[in-house]
Amino acid sequence: MSARALAVVVAVSALLASAPAAALTLRDMLGRTVTLPLPPARIVSLVPSVTEIVFSLGAEERLVGRTDFCDYPAAVRGKPSVGGMVNPNLETLVALKPDLVVATDEGNREETVRQLERLRIPVYLVHANRIAETVDLITRVGELTGHQADAPRLIGEMQRRIEAVRRAVAPFPRPRVLYVLWPEPLIVPGRSSMLTELIEIAGGTSITGGDGDAYPRFSLEAAVARAPEVIILADHSTGASTAGRASPEKWQRLISVPAIRTGRLHSADLSILHRYGPRVPDGLETLARMIHPEAFP
Repeated sequence: MSARALAVVVAVSALLASAPAAALTLRDMLGRTVTLPLPPARIVSLVPSVTEIVFSLGAEERLVGRTDFCDYPAAVRGKPSVGGMVNPNLETLVALKPDLVVATDEGNREETVRQLERLRIPVYLVHANRIAETVDLITRVGELTGHQADAPRLIGEMQRRIEAVRRAVAPFPRPRVLYVLWPEPLIVPGRSSMLTELIEIAGGTSITGGDGDAYPRFSLEAAVARAPEVIILADHSTGASTAGRASPEKWQRLISVPAIRTGRLHSADLSILHRYGPRVPDGLETLARMIHPEAFP
């Protein structure tokens, strides 16, 4: 081999030795391609459901940041916050030096995603409106965090509890259920909401389950006309705010409604009914006990 050829071989070998490992190419839940140089070791979650999944998988060492709304489990408060879901503080987020930011198309702004991409911070988008999609999300978070082996355990326990509820309510009639996500304007779960699926599994029939997409607006008159036999008000108040607090007083005046006549007006904790994560069975069991107390002596 000539001296020149030898020099070329040496130069190429040096380049190969210094080149990074093959890039990791993923597809997020919206079908977007996300390319990473290495599996992510530093993750910021802008999604409370994802934050809960990370902790449930025992992968919290990978989580370096979260939002103010990521409040479960209690240990999450030890992680730095980047602010709210709608307007996270990008300066704080960048300072955490994340390899990956996990965001959602329901709750995070598209502009936030674009800003992060302009800063060359990879963003993995998630979306789950069904139990099956929640199972998929848990599997994906397991893969992102290197905890693939822990996902089947978590999924298996969730599915066991879901099937136990399904069996418990199966012998009973299915009452008409009105779930109120927001009081004014009245916002309810529609055909593509996970709440509609959970109400069905819990042994009820959502009176708004065939309307709109995920969370359509609804009129009080239309709700009364459908004669709900059970009414459940979501309570998502925080701190001193009363904006999202369940207000049973105005409903109790509707004495023509079957649910009011029979005393079947309930309030439910939003945090366990609107997160597509490990606590889905908790929310389902809560619904089932409200719809079919006779099934859970």
